Amino acid sequence: MADIHIDIAGEVFRARFETQDAPQTVARFRELLPFSDRIIHVRWSGEACWIPMGERDLSLGYENATSHPAPGGVIVYPGGMPTSVSETEILIAYGGCSFASKAGPLAGNHFLTITEKLDVLAKIGRSVLWDGAKSITFRAGS
Repeated sequence: MADIHIDIAGEVFRARFETQDAPQTVARFRELLPFSDRIIHVRWSGEACWIPMGERDLSLGYENATSHPAPGGVIVYPGGMPTSVSETEILIAYGGCSFASKAGPLAGNHFLTITEKLDVLAKIGRSVLWDGAKSITFRAGS
């Protein structure tokens, strides 16, 4: 059983919400489900893909924030912060990652962890790097 399923270009990953450590972020993201977009490869952060969300205000502060998500870690940079140097975004780490923008290091709320097939996630991440954007959908699990 998984809290959520993440479909990236037809490959489905099970993941769990980090409800104890990031309850407000999890609650806000659940309101967005199902959520579909495209992922692109990060520019400065290393082995990760991200979903740019522009000026979307998620009305969140920092919670369970990290700059170094482990492979399978999913973080959200809430945007709308007084010192914000980047847009709102979701980042999915598939390897070594040091979350940053062109202005320097950032931290995002770790609210979701992919619990399986990290080798496949890494393969997809490298494909996004070399082949371009892919579709992504987050759905409630069963």
